[in-house]
Amino acid sequence: MSVPTSTNPAAVAAAADAVVQAATSSEQRVPGVVAGLTNREETFYLGASGVRDLATNAPMTTDTVMAIFSTTKAITGTTALQLVEEGKLDLDAPAKEYVPAIGDIQVLDGFDDAGNPVLRAPKSDITTKQLLLHTAGFGYDFFNEQYNRLATEHGQPSIVAATRKSLMSPLLFDPGTEWEYGSNIDWAGQVVEGITGKSLGEVMQERVFGPLGMTDSAFPLDGSTRPRLATMHQRESDGSLTPTEFVLPEPEVHMGGHGLHSTVPDYLKFIRMWLNKGASDSGEQVLQPDTVDFAVRNHLGDLKIKMLPGVIPSLSNDAEFFPGQSKSWALTFMVNDEEAPTGRPPGSIAWAGLANLYYWIDPKNGIGGFWGTQILPFADALSVGGYLDFETAAYRALLG
Repeated sequence: MSVPTSTNPAAVAAAADAVVQAATSSEQRVPGVVAGLTNREETFYLGASGVRDLATNAPMTTDTVMAIFSTTKAITGTTALQLVEEGKLDLDAPAKEYVPAIGDIQVLDGFDDAGNPVLRAPKSDITTKQLLLHTAGFGYDFFNEQYNRLATEHGQPSIVAATRKSLMSPLLFDPGTEWEYGSNIDWAGQVVEGITGKSLGEVMQERVFGPLGMTDSAFPLDGSTRPRLATMHQRESDGSLTPTEFVLPEPEVHMGGHGLHSTVPDYLKFIRMWLNKGASDSGEQVLQPDTVDFAVRNHLGDLKIKMLPGVIPSLSNDAEFFPGQSKSWALTFMVNDEEAPTGRPPGSIAWAGLANLYYWIDPKNGIGGFWGTQILPFADALSVGGYLDFETAAYRALLG
C-alpha cells in the first residue's frame, strides 16, 4: 500500500508543515529544523523553518547540510549487506577474518582497587552480525558509566575523535550475551573496508550514494557542502540555546557509526530505497528484495533494546523511544514490536542521531520520514517532541 495517492497532498503537506513551523516559533523552541516525508514514489513533503545559526540568523533551508551522527549506521549496514549478497562477507564468521585488529579487543571486567581496568579475553570471537546488532559488547562513553570512566581516568579517546585509537575500547561483556548500543557499527565499517580494500566513504559513494543520487552525502565536507553546514547548538540547563563551534573532526577513520554529513532530501532517497525493496528511484537494485526482507526482521531473539542512560549530560539525556513498549533490533535499525502512539505500526524500523535527528521507515504503509536538527544533548525534549508530533500528524493526515 503506497499512501498519498488516495490522500490530498496539500492536506498532508499542511499538517506536516504546521508542526515544522511551530517547532521554531515559540519561546521554547529548536533553532531550526528540516523535515520531510516520502512514499515509495517520491518525497511528497519537504520543509524547513527557523535558522541554521542563531548567531547569524542564517535561515535553515531544505538543502542545509548536517552532521547526521548515528543515522550513518543504516548506510554502513547497507554496504555490509551488499557484501553478504556477493558472498564476500559471512555475518557469522569471526570479524577478525576481515579486520584483524578486532581480535585484540578484550573484555572489561570492572576496575581494581587502584582504579585500573581489569581486562580478560572474550569467551568467543566477535562476528559481524553481532556488530550490526549491537551485541558484540562495545558501548559509548555518553551512555555507559564504565566507558566514561575509561575516558576520564584512563585517556580512552571519544569515538567522535574518529581515530584508530578511539576504536580500541574494550568490550563490556562477552560477544552475543547482551545488547548495548555503542561503537559496534564503526567496527562493521572496518569490516567493509577490510573486504573491499577501499575507504568506507568510497564504498558508500560507489554502492549507495551514486545509485541513489545522494549528491550531498559524504564523510568530509567539501566546497559545496561546507557553506551549507548548520551550526551545532547546545541546550543549556535553563532551556536557552547557545551556538557552538562543534564540528566533526577530519576523520582518520571513516566511522560507520556516526561520521557522515548529509541533507534531509538525500536521506529521504535512502529511506525510499528501503520502502522499494532495495530499488533506487531509477529501478537499480541497491539491495535485493530478499535481503531487505531479511534485514528488517528482529534478529535479537529474546533480547530487547533498553533505555539509553544520559551519562554525560551535555551530550545526552536519558533516551528511549516509546517507554513501556517492546522494541527489538534489525540490521541495522530499531524495530517496533507494537503499534506506537504516533500510529507507526509493528514491524516498522527507525533510529536517530546524537544531534537530535530522527527517522522512521514503515514498509506496511509505504511511508517514511526524517526530522533533522543540530542540537545537543540528544533526546532534547523540544526536538524529539516535535519529531513525534510530526510523525503523528503525518499518520493522521495520511491514514485518517
